[in-house]
Amino acid sequence: MTRHLFAAAALAVLLLGGSQGFAAEKTKAPVFGALEVMTPEAVQAKAQAWLKEVGKTDGPSQERFQAIWAQKDRTVLDRLADTFALGDAEAAKLMAEARDFNAPAPEAAPTLFKNDKLPTFFRANLGMAYARALANRRVHEEALSVMKLFRAEQTIDPSTFLFFKAVSEHSLLNRKDATTSISRLLDDAIAIAPERYKTVSALMLLDMQTWKDKDLASVARKMSNVERRLELAKGGPETQKLQKEIVLRLDELIKELENKKKPPPPGDGPPNDGSCPDGGQPSPGSGPPKGNKATSPATESGIVPQGGTGQVDPLKFKKLVENWVTMPARKRAEALQELTQGMSQRHREAIEIYFRNINDVQVARPR
Repeated sequence: MTRHLFAAAALAVLLLGGSQGFAAEKTKAPVFGALEVMTPEAVQAKAQAWLKEVGKTDGPSQERFQAIWAQKDRTVLDRLADTFALGDAEAAKLMAEARDFNAPAPEAAPTLFKNDKLPTFFRANLGMAYARALANRRVHEEALSVMKLFRAEQTIDPSTFLFFKAVSEHSLLNRKDATTSISRLLDDAIAIAPERYKTVSALMLLDMQTWKDKDLASVARKMSNVERRLELAKGGPETQKLQKEIVLRLDELIKELENKKKPPPPGDGPPNDGSCPDGGQPSPGSGPPKGNKATSPATESGIVPQGGTGQVDPLKFKKLVENWVTMPARKRAEALQELTQGMSQRHREAIEIYFRNINDVQVARPR
Protein backbone atom coordinates (compact mmCIF):
# COMPACT_ATOMS: atom_id res chain seq x y z
CA MET A 1 0.00 0.00 0.00
CA THR A 2 2.79 2.41 0.94
CA ARG A 3 4.56 1.79 -2.37
CA HIS A 4 1.46 2.73 -4.33
CA LEU A 5 1.08 5.90 -2.29
CA PHE A 6 4.65 6.90 -3.15
CA ALA A 7 3.99 6.33 -6.85
CA ALA A 8 0.75 8.30 -6.68
CA ALA A 9 2.48 11.18 -4.91
CA ALA A 10 5.22 11.23 -7.53
CA LEU A 11 2.70 11.32 -10.34
CA ALA A 12 0.97 14.27 -8.68
CA VAL A 13 4.28 16.14 -8.51
CA LEU A 14 4.90 15.34 -12.19
CA LEU A 15 1.63 17.01 -13.13
CA LEU A 16 2.86 20.17 -11.41
CA GLY A 17 6.49 20.34 -12.49
CA GLY A 18 7.71 17.53 -14.68
CA SER A 19 5.55 17.71 -17.80
CA GLN A 20 7.82 19.97 -19.86
CA GLY A 21 10.81 17.65 -19.80
CA PHE A 22 8.55 14.67 -20.34
CA ALA A 23 7.01 16.19 -23.45
CA ALA A 24 10.43 16.87 -24.93
CA GLU A 25 11.51 13.26 -24.36
CA LYS A 26 8.37 11.84 -26.01
CA THR A 27 9.18 13.52 -29.33
CA LYS A 28 11.89 10.88 -29.97
CA ALA A 29 10.76 8.16 -32.35
CA PRO A 30 10.75 4.67 -30.83
CA VAL A 31 12.92 1.92 -32.27
CA PHE A 32 11.23 -1.27 -31.03
CA GLY A 33 7.83 0.33 -30.36
CA ALA A 34 6.27 1.53 -27.12
CA LEU A 35 7.86 0.92 -23.74
CA GLU A 36 7.33 -2.81 -23.41
CA VAL A 37 9.47 -5.45 -21.77
CA MET A 38 10.54 -8.45 -23.85
CA THR A 39 9.70 -11.88 -22.48
CA PRO A 40 12.60 -14.08 -21.35
CA GLU A 41 11.83 -16.50 -24.18
CA ALA A 42 11.99 -13.74 -26.80
CA VAL A 43 15.27 -12.41 -25.40
CA GLN A 44 16.78 -15.90 -25.35
CA ALA A 45 15.79 -16.43 -28.98
CA LYS A 46 17.36 -13.13 -30.06
CA ALA A 47 20.47 -13.89 -28.01
CA GLN A 48 20.87 -17.28 -29.67
CA ALA A 49 20.40 -15.76 -33.13
CA TRP A 50 23.07 -13.14 -32.33
CA LEU A 51 25.45 -15.83 -31.06
CA LYS A 52 25.10 -17.73 -34.35
CA GLU A 53 25.65 -14.53 -36.34
CA VAL A 54 29.04 -14.01 -34.67
CA GLY A 55 30.05 -17.57 -35.50
CA LYS A 56 29.65 -19.27 -32.12
CA THR A 57 27.90 -22.36 -33.48
CA ASP A 58 30.30 -24.96 -32.09
CA GLY A 59 29.16 -27.52 -29.53
CA PRO A 60 30.95 -26.09 -26.45
CA SER A 61 29.63 -22.57 -27.13
CA GLN A 62 26.07 -23.82 -27.51
CA GLU A 63 26.35 -25.87 -24.33
CA ARG A 64 27.61 -22.84 -22.45
CA PHE A 65 24.74 -20.80 -23.87
CA GLN A 66 22.21 -23.33 -22.62
CA ALA A 67 23.85 -23.34 -19.18
CA ILE A 68 23.62 -19.54 -18.99
CA TRP A 69 19.91 -19.50 -19.79
CA ALA A 70 19.19 -22.33 -17.38
CA GLN A 71 20.09 -20.00 -14.48
CA LYS A 72 16.52 -18.87 -13.77
CA ASP A 73 17.54 -17.18 -10.53
CA ARG A 74 19.49 -14.53 -12.47
CA THR A 75 17.93 -11.59 -14.28
CA VAL A 76 17.28 -11.76 -18.00
CA LEU A 77 19.66 -8.83 -18.50
CA ASP A 78 22.47 -10.64 -16.68
CA ARG A 79 21.97 -13.73 -18.79
CA LEU A 80 21.93 -11.65 -21.98
CA ALA A 81 25.12 -9.85 -20.93
CA ASP A 82 26.80 -13.21 -20.27
CA THR A 83 25.75 -14.34 -23.75
CA PHE A 84 27.38 -11.25 -25.24
CA ALA A 85 30.50 -12.01 -23.22
CA LEU A 86 30.46 -15.57 -24.57
CA GLY A 87 30.42 -14.34 -28.16
CA ASP A 88 32.60 -11.22 -27.95
CA ALA A 89 35.94 -10.94 -26.11
CA GLU A 90 35.73 -7.16 -25.73
CA ALA A 91 32.23 -7.43 -24.24
CA ALA A 92 33.54 -10.02 -21.78
CA LYS A 93 36.37 -7.70 -20.74
CA LEU A 94 34.08 -4.69 -20.31
CA MET A 95 31.54 -6.56 -18.19
CA ALA A 96 34.24 -8.11 -16.00
CA GLU A 97 35.73 -4.68 -15.30
CA ALA A 98 32.33 -3.06 -14.68
CA ARG A 99 31.28 -5.75 -12.21
CA ASP A 100 34.59 -5.71 -10.30
CA PHE A 101 34.27 -3.35 -7.32
CA ASN A 102 38.06 -3.34 -6.97
CA ALA A 103 38.73 -2.36 -10.58
CA PRO A 104 39.57 1.30 -11.36
CA ALA A 105 36.65 3.38 -12.56
CA PRO A 106 36.68 3.96 -16.32
CA GLU A 107 37.50 7.43 -17.54
CA ALA A 108 35.25 7.49 -20.62
CA ALA A 109 32.58 5.53 -22.45
CA PRO A 110 34.16 2.57 -24.30
CA THR A 111 34.32 2.99 -28.08
CA LEU A 112 32.47 -0.30 -28.60
CA PHE A 113 29.19 1.39 -27.69
CA LYS A 114 29.76 4.11 -30.29
CA ASN A 115 30.45 1.70 -33.15
CA ASP A 116 27.27 1.93 -35.25
CA LYS A 117 28.47 -0.92 -37.46
CA LEU A 118 27.59 -3.29 -34.64
CA PRO A 119 23.93 -4.36 -34.13
CA THR A 120 21.86 -1.99 -32.01
CA PHE A 121 20.46 -4.95 -30.05
CA PHE A 122 24.01 -5.85 -29.00
CA ARG A 123 25.27 -2.33 -28.22
CA ALA A 124 22.16 -0.99 -26.45
CA ASN A 125 21.60 -3.96 -24.16
CA LEU A 126 25.27 -4.54 -23.40
CA GLY A 127 25.45 -0.80 -22.70
CA MET A 128 22.52 -1.03 -20.27
CA ALA A 129 24.11 -3.96 -18.43
CA TYR A 130 27.47 -2.17 -18.34
CA ALA A 131 25.94 1.11 -17.10
CA ARG A 132 23.86 -0.68 -14.45
CA ALA A 133 26.99 -2.38 -13.11
CA LEU A 134 28.80 0.99 -12.95
CA ALA A 135 25.83 2.69 -11.27
CA ASN A 136 25.83 -0.02 -8.60
CA ARG A 137 29.47 0.98 -7.95
CA ARG A 138 28.45 4.68 -7.89
CA VAL A 139 30.46 5.37 -11.06
CA HIS A 140 27.68 7.60 -12.33
CA GLU A 141 29.53 9.81 -14.83
CA GLU A 142 30.61 6.98 -17.11
CA ALA A 143 27.36 5.06 -16.58
CA LEU A 144 25.44 8.07 -17.81
CA SER A 145 27.79 8.71 -20.73
CA VAL A 146 27.00 5.20 -22.02
CA MET A 147 23.24 5.42 -21.46
CA LYS A 148 23.04 8.73 -23.30
CA LEU A 149 24.05 6.88 -26.47
CA PHE A 150 20.79 4.90 -26.49
CA ARG A 151 17.06 5.13 -25.87
CA ALA A 152 14.85 3.09 -23.60
CA GLU A 153 12.97 1.70 -26.59
CA GLN A 154 16.14 0.06 -27.88
CA THR A 155 16.51 -2.21 -24.84
CA ILE A 156 14.86 -5.42 -23.68
CA ASP A 157 13.72 -3.73 -20.43
CA PRO A 158 12.99 0.01 -20.75
CA SER A 159 12.08 0.35 -17.06
CA THR A 160 15.54 -0.82 -15.97
CA PHE A 161 17.15 1.54 -18.47
CA LEU A 162 15.14 4.54 -17.24
CA PHE A 163 15.56 3.69 -13.57
CA PHE A 164 19.35 3.44 -13.60
CA LYS A 165 19.61 6.47 -15.86
CA ALA A 166 17.55 8.43 -13.32
CA VAL A 167 19.68 7.12 -10.43
CA SER A 168 22.86 8.43 -12.06
CA GLU A 169 21.26 11.75 -13.03
CA HIS A 170 19.90 12.24 -9.51
CA SER A 171 23.27 11.37 -7.96
CA LEU A 172 25.01 13.90 -10.23
CA LEU A 173 22.42 16.55 -9.25
CA ASN A 174 21.00 16.77 -12.79
CA ARG A 175 17.48 17.58 -11.64
CA LYS A 176 15.96 18.32 -15.05
CA ASP A 177 17.26 15.14 -16.72
CA ALA A 178 16.39 12.97 -13.72
CA THR A 179 12.86 14.36 -13.68
CA THR A 180 12.47 13.54 -17.38
CA SER A 181 13.68 9.95 -16.89
CA ILE A 182 11.42 9.41 -13.87
CA SER A 183 8.48 10.94 -15.78
CA ARG A 184 8.81 8.31 -18.47
CA LEU A 185 9.30 5.52 -15.93
CA LEU A 186 6.17 6.44 -13.96
CA ASP A 187 4.11 7.12 -17.05
CA ASP A 188 5.11 5.18 -20.17
CA ALA A 189 6.74 2.28 -18.30
CA ILE A 190 4.56 2.14 -15.20
CA ALA A 191 2.85 -1.09 -16.32
CA ILE A 192 6.16 -2.97 -16.65
CA ALA A 193 8.29 -1.38 -13.92
CA PRO A 194 8.89 -3.35 -10.70
CA GLU A 195 7.43 -1.84 -7.55
CA ARG A 196 10.90 -1.15 -6.15
CA TYR A 197 11.70 1.01 -9.20
CA LYS A 198 8.48 2.98 -8.80
CA THR A 199 9.00 3.54 -5.08
CA VAL A 200 12.62 4.67 -5.31
CA SER A 201 11.85 6.85 -8.34
CA ALA A 202 9.00 8.52 -6.48
CA LEU A 203 11.29 9.20 -3.53
CA MET A 204 13.96 10.68 -5.81
CA LEU A 205 11.37 12.90 -7.45
CA LEU A 206 9.99 14.14 -4.14
CA ASP A 207 13.53 14.71 -2.86
CA MET A 208 14.35 16.90 -5.87
CA GLN A 209 11.31 19.08 -5.18
CA THR A 210 13.05 20.26 -1.99
CA TRP A 211 16.32 21.21 -3.72
CA LYS A 212 17.39 24.82 -3.76
CA ASP A 213 20.33 26.03 -5.79
CA LYS A 214 22.40 28.00 -3.28
CA ASP A 215 21.43 27.00 0.24
CA LEU A 216 23.57 25.01 2.67
CA ALA A 217 21.77 21.80 1.70
CA SER A 218 23.05 22.27 -1.85
CA VAL A 219 26.57 22.59 -0.43
CA ALA A 220 26.05 19.31 1.44
CA ARG A 221 24.91 17.60 -1.76
CA LYS A 222 28.04 18.79 -3.55
CA MET A 223 30.17 17.55 -0.67
CA SER A 224 28.53 14.14 -0.93
CA ASN A 225 29.37 14.09 -4.64
CA VAL A 226 33.00 15.01 -3.88
CA GLU A 227 33.18 12.23 -1.29
CA ARG A 228 31.93 9.74 -3.88
CA ARG A 229 34.51 10.87 -6.44
CA LEU A 230 37.32 10.62 -3.89
CA GLU A 231 36.31 7.06 -3.03
CA LEU A 232 36.59 6.25 -6.74
CA ALA A 233 40.06 7.84 -6.93
CA LYS A 234 38.69 10.62 -9.13
CA GLY A 235 40.64 13.38 -7.43
CA GLY A 236 41.40 15.27 -10.63
CA PRO A 237 40.46 18.69 -12.02
CA GLU A 238 36.70 18.06 -11.89
CA THR A 239 36.81 17.17 -8.19
CA GLN A 240 38.99 20.20 -7.45
CA LYS A 241 36.53 22.37 -9.38
CA LEU A 242 33.66 21.08 -7.23
CA GLN A 243 35.62 21.77 -4.04
CA LYS A 244 36.39 25.30 -5.19
CA GLU A 245 32.67 25.82 -5.84
CA ILE A 246 31.94 24.64 -2.28
CA VAL A 247 34.41 27.10 -0.73
CA LEU A 248 33.21 29.91 -3.02
CA ARG A 249 29.60 29.37 -2.01
CA LEU A 250 30.59 29.35 1.66
CA ASP A 251 32.32 32.69 1.13
CA GLU A 252 29.12 34.05 -0.41
CA LEU A 253 27.03 32.79 2.52
CA ILE A 254 29.43 34.40 4.97
CA LYS A 255 29.19 37.74 3.19
CA GLU A 256 25.40 37.53 3.20
CA LEU A 257 25.36 36.90 6.96
CA GLU A 258 27.87 39.69 7.61
CA ASN A 259 25.77 42.14 5.60
CA LYS A 260 22.69 41.22 7.64
CA LYS A 261 24.60 41.83 10.89
CA LYS A 262 25.95 45.26 9.94
CA PRO A 263 24.71 48.05 12.28
CA PRO A 264 22.18 50.44 10.76
CA PRO A 265 23.44 53.86 9.55
CA PRO A 266 23.29 56.76 12.06
CA GLY A 267 19.79 58.12 12.50
CA ASP A 268 18.04 54.92 11.47
CA GLY A 269 17.31 53.87 15.04
CA PRO A 270 17.44 54.93 18.70
CA PRO A 271 20.90 55.66 20.16
CA ASN A 272 22.58 52.62 21.70
CA ASP A 273 23.73 54.48 24.84
CA GLY A 274 21.36 53.04 27.40
CA SER A 275 19.16 56.16 27.58
CA CYS A 276 15.43 56.04 27.24
CA PRO A 277 13.87 57.30 24.00
CA ASP A 278 11.82 59.94 25.89
CA GLY A 279 14.90 61.41 27.59
CA GLY A 280 14.29 59.86 31.01
CA GLN A 281 16.71 57.80 33.05
CA PRO A 282 17.32 54.19 32.05
CA SER A 283 15.76 51.57 34.24
CA PRO A 284 18.06 49.22 36.17
CA GLY A 285 19.48 46.47 33.93
CA SER A 286 18.19 48.12 30.74
CA GLY A 287 21.68 48.83 29.36
CA PRO A 288 25.14 50.17 30.13
CA PRO A 289 25.54 53.63 31.62
CA LYS A 290 25.93 56.53 29.23
CA GLY A 291 29.49 56.82 28.00
CA ASN A 292 30.33 53.14 28.37
CA LYS A 293 31.00 51.04 25.26
CA ALA A 294 28.41 48.38 24.44
CA THR A 295 29.81 44.88 24.35
CA SER A 296 27.14 42.79 22.63
CA PRO A 297 28.75 39.53 21.47
CA ALA A 298 26.37 39.28 18.53
CA THR A 299 27.28 42.74 17.28
CA GLU A 300 31.02 42.34 17.69
CA SER A 301 31.34 38.84 16.20
CA GLY A 302 29.15 39.57 13.20
CA ILE A 303 27.83 35.96 13.13
CA VAL A 304 25.62 34.43 15.79
CA PRO A 305 26.67 30.91 16.87
CA GLN A 306 24.07 28.39 15.73
CA GLY A 307 25.10 25.21 17.59
CA GLY A 308 22.20 22.89 18.31
CA THR A 309 19.79 24.45 15.81
CA GLY A 310 20.55 22.09 12.93
CA GLN A 311 22.17 24.87 10.92
CA VAL A 312 25.82 25.20 9.93
CA ASP A 313 27.78 28.34 10.68
CA PRO A 314 29.44 28.96 7.27
CA LEU A 315 32.35 30.88 8.84
CA LYS A 316 33.22 27.97 11.15
CA PHE A 317 32.80 25.55 8.28
CA LYS A 318 35.16 27.43 5.99
CA LYS A 319 37.81 27.81 8.71
CA LEU A 320 37.57 24.11 9.46
CA VAL A 321 38.06 23.27 5.78
CA GLU A 322 41.14 25.50 5.59
CA ASN A 323 42.73 24.18 8.81
CA TRP A 324 41.66 20.54 8.69
CA VAL A 325 44.89 19.10 7.29
CA THR A 326 47.05 20.62 10.05
CA MET A 327 44.69 20.02 13.00
CA PRO A 328 45.37 17.29 15.60
CA ALA A 329 42.95 14.37 15.56
CA ARG A 330 41.36 15.33 18.90
CA LYS A 331 40.73 18.90 17.75
CA ARG A 332 39.23 17.61 14.52
CA ALA A 333 36.76 15.40 16.37
CA GLU A 334 35.74 18.23 18.72
CA ALA A 335 35.32 20.74 15.89
CA LEU A 336 33.33 18.31 13.77
CA GLN A 337 31.02 17.45 16.66
CA GLU A 338 30.37 21.11 17.35
CA LEU A 339 29.82 21.89 13.67
CA THR A 340 27.25 19.13 13.08
CA GLN A 341 25.37 19.47 16.37
CA GLY A 342 21.62 19.39 15.81
CA MET A 343 21.83 18.51 12.12
CA SER A 344 19.83 15.77 10.43
CA GLN A 345 21.58 12.42 10.21
CA ARG A 346 21.80 12.65 6.41
CA HIS A 347 23.58 16.01 6.33
CA ARG A 348 25.73 15.16 9.35
CA GLU A 349 26.99 12.02 7.66
CA ALA A 350 27.66 13.90 4.41
CA ILE A 351 29.80 16.49 6.22
CA GLU A 352 31.63 13.87 8.30
CA ILE A 353 32.47 11.80 5.21
CA TYR A 354 33.59 14.92 3.38
CA PHE A 355 36.09 15.82 6.11
CA ARG A 356 37.33 12.24 6.38
CA ASN A 357 38.32 12.39 2.73
CA ILE A 358 39.60 15.94 2.62
CA ASN A 359 43.22 14.85 3.01
CA ASP A 360 43.11 13.10 -0.37
CA VAL A 361 42.59 16.27 -2.37
CA GLN A 362 43.84 19.62 -1.10
CA VAL A 363 41.05 22.17 -1.19
CA ALA A 364 42.23 25.16 -3.17
CA ARG A 365 40.53 28.38 -2.18
CA PRO A 366 39.61 30.51 -5.24
CA ARG A 367 41.67 33.63 -5.57
